[in-house]
Amino acid sequence: MKGIILAAGTGTRLYPASVPISKILLPIYDKPMIYYPITTLLLAGIRDILIITSPYDIDNFKKALGDGSQIGVKFSYEIQKVPRGISESFIIARDFIQNEPVALILGDNIFHGFGFSSMLKEVAKRTSGATVFGYQVHDPQRFGVVEFDKNQKVLSIEEKPKFPKSNYAITGLYFYDKNVVEYAKSLKPSARGELEITDLNKIYLKNNSLNVEILGRGFAWLDTGTFESLLQAANFVQSMEINTGMKIAAIEEVACRMGYITPKQLIELSQKYKQNGYGVYLEKMAHLIQAN
Repeated sequence: MKGIILAAGTGTRLYPASVPISKILLPIYDKPMIYYPITTLLLAGIRDILIITSPYDIDNFKKALGDGSQIGVKFSYEIQKVPRGISESFIIARDFIQNEPVALILGDNIFHGFGFSSMLKEVAKRTSGATVFGYQVHDPQRFGVVEFDKNQKVLSIEEKPKFPKSNYAITGLYFYDKNVVEYAKSLKPSARGELEITDLNKIYLKNNSLNVEILGRGFAWLDTGTFESLLQAANFVQSMEINTGMKIAAIEEVACRMGYITPKQLIELSQKYKQNGYGVYLEKMAHLIQAN
């Protein structure tokens, strides 16, 4: 399975902080925002990842991440010149996808919860249909909303409805089968001129091939598109890391735990950050992983 991170937004809600640099490279506590969606894809067992960004930011992403070989994965890059909707990602990435299943995550979405990796790996095994993730929110009118019947069967999906039929928002993480490129090509722009992800999901719903996985109380989903949510995410990560002594979304550690690199390689990577706590943590984790 391939993976895509959409990191091409203009970030106008975070101006002026995001004027000189993509919001997806802004820090969430102690690491760049993009480390979090990368971690989600790594936990799903995905190692071939395309990052779609703007022509103004692509060099910064390449500088921050390189080709991925240092953590045992492959990063590729494509440009979305003008944001025309999430679904356009699959048209831009058609040569990358090459008739394979693909997962897409929005660059400003953070997921964290016990058992998440196991859930992702099971979803990634599905070779037909689509899977999205539902999360209960207090303001569903801001999101795509999914409606269920009493047996948790999906009845409808609506984009930012004035009168939501449930409190379950569809998060910015999507898994699709090999048909996604052709379905995306068939979409018509919405009133705001975008190829809407909700319209793509409706195709799978019409075909009875849309699955919704519910993220329950043990999960956190954070959409970091505003100053308030950016601060909330940083505080959440700081609190979790201080309380547990474990870092969230340290991609080098995750790659080692997934078997993509060795503990020895992790120690070598830690030296880049030896002047701060991040490097100390990576070296410590390398020794623990090696011992186990």
